[in-house]
Amino acid sequence: MTPRLAARIAALALMLASLTFALALARHPQSVLASVLPEPKGGSHPERRLAAPRQPQSKDPEAAETTSTTSHFARESSSFRQSVRSGEPTHLANPDTVCATCHQSIYDHYEQTPMARGSGLAADAFQPGHTHHSPSNIDYRVFARDNADWMSFSRPATADSPALEGERRLEYFIGSGKRGRTYLYQLDGQWFELPINFYTHRNTWDMAPAFDNATTMPSVLPTDPNCLHCHATGVQPSLPEARNRFAAAPFLQGGVGCSACHGDPTAHLAQNGPNSKPGPILNPDKLTPIRRDSACIQCHLEGDAVVYRAGRSLAQFRPGEDLADTAVYFVRASQQAGGARATSQYEALLRSACKRASGDKLTCTTCHDPHSSPSPAERVQYFRARCLACHTTPAIATTHHPEQQNCASCHMPTRDTSDISHEQSTDHDIEIAPHHTRPATLPTHDELIPVGQVHATEAEYGMAYAQLAAHGNQYFGEQALRLLTHAADLTPLDADMGTQQGFLYQLNNQPQYARSAYLAALKQNPYEPAALANLGVLDASTGHLPEGIALLERLIQADPSQTPAGLNLAFIDCKLGYKQAARQLLQRLQLLNPDDPQLRLFVTRGTYAGQHCDLTSSN
Repeated sequence: MTPRLAARIAALALMLASLTFALALARHPQSVLASVLPEPKGGSHPERRLAAPRQPQSKDPEAAETTSTTSHFARESSSFRQSVRSGEPTHLANPDTVCATCHQSIYDHYEQTPMARGSGLAADAFQPGHTHHSPSNIDYRVFARDNADWMSFSRPATADSPALEGERRLEYFIGSGKRGRTYLYQLDGQWFELPINFYTHRNTWDMAPAFDNATTMPSVLPTDPNCLHCHATGVQPSLPEARNRFAAAPFLQGGVGCSACHGDPTAHLAQNGPNSKPGPILNPDKLTPIRRDSACIQCHLEGDAVVYRAGRSLAQFRPGEDLADTAVYFVRASQQAGGARATSQYEALLRSACKRASGDKLTCTTCHDPHSSPSPAERVQYFRARCLACHTTPAIATTHHPEQQNCASCHMPTRDTSDISHEQSTDHDIEIAPHHTRPATLPTHDELIPVGQVHATEAEYGMAYAQLAAHGNQYFGEQALRLLTHAADLTPLDADMGTQQGFLYQLNNQPQYARSAYLAALKQNPYEPAALANLGVLDASTGHLPEGIALLERLIQADPSQTPAGLNLAFIDCKLGYKQAARQLLQRLQLLNPDDPQLRLFVTRGTYAGQHCDLTSSN
């Protein structure tokens, strides 16, 4: 190292120490605690850096997520991967057609259900249209061109914002269309969701949930295998470097296939011949109640927080398992009377008088046929018959409000959802006289309770409290740090928990403890994004600049969508005199997040985190 470079590094370390950097987003959005942190100088929220594009490095396959692909898909996967890589028109396997050989009627009815139609190729559910988003002044348009489907975004230059223009090629759709759908696209080897959704009931395109009031184009939305799990089949494991990188296609079969509830049919099909008895196949109704219900609640239980068991994820769940072995779902004690989330049917059902009276006899399939959905004309009488199957008193059928045949209109009303804009969800509390309002505010001091009386460890409680602390609740943050710290004294935390503990230490102004927690997390998962981003900032601002640069580079090489971390690294490069490297990095960041306000400010004015660095001068 030359004396001049050493002097630059020393000066930069002092400058970094004087800046207030925001911390990285945690691996899962619900784990983020960044909103607890005060807004940094200049309104910045740094996170990571970018180096030249590279092929993802492989990792010990035993350390990666277990694949969701069963042998049922093996025949289709090789040619499918090849077509995705070559850019040629792709197809999705439908191995369920073999089920129709013996179960034609069930197959035909199921193919029309929202579950079966939950995902597929974009061309198979193309929905052209446009929307103008007033807060950001951006026009979004969905259209077809050259045998492909596209979304464009544009904004004219104004005194307050520069011009914006770009396109994304749509590859897959997500969502059955009953409520709405969105689409997936690929950039730089990573998969993302569109920032807009199509809402069926309103017959219009609009912003994705949580972005109604965004004043800029939202940052890219990474595609998560745990989310795909409830919309597609044969979801592929993420590559180690980033949760939205896959070796080829993100999933192999569109929609929720037969195997999602009945498991791998290989043995069943192998013995299924004209002169042989069919082989075994999983029937959820013959399982214990909790394993039976797990087949449904893997996608119809949400909670206020969800914590995955060590080494597990929802994408790894298989029918026949107890969901509690994969994840623990928590609700706030004050919300035991009900909530307003879109997919909290099961926790509401547990509170209902029907469930309390019937016990394990009442399950999802008591009222819902998993293989078909009643038509709109049949819907009222279909569900009324389900109610009368248990409420057999003659007066209920004949004299109890005979003018209203729809039992659900009074006892299971639809409610506006708090987490999905423009939508409603049927209330599964099944109350005699439902409350039609929900509390406007929640208590700041609240306890968390596992749904279904599931056992949770101290560390899992800590992670759940940490997720709620992301909304700015100091009490939850204190609870999370206390529980995680005590748990860590007894047994090592996994990478996600260790990262969360480090983040809480960092918020609590305990950098040495934070550094130790991050280092321990990175030993278990060298690509843990929040640990890389936060430790990179911590090292760079506390006299360990080379180490901080190395961490940020590792993160951005793996995941260039991490714009705040890329801004940190570009700023460091610029201050060290590597102007060309900084400009190249910023250009790559703009490909993914072209409307990020801090990125735009740095590119156009050289201002970042309250500091200035001239990007126009040469190295």
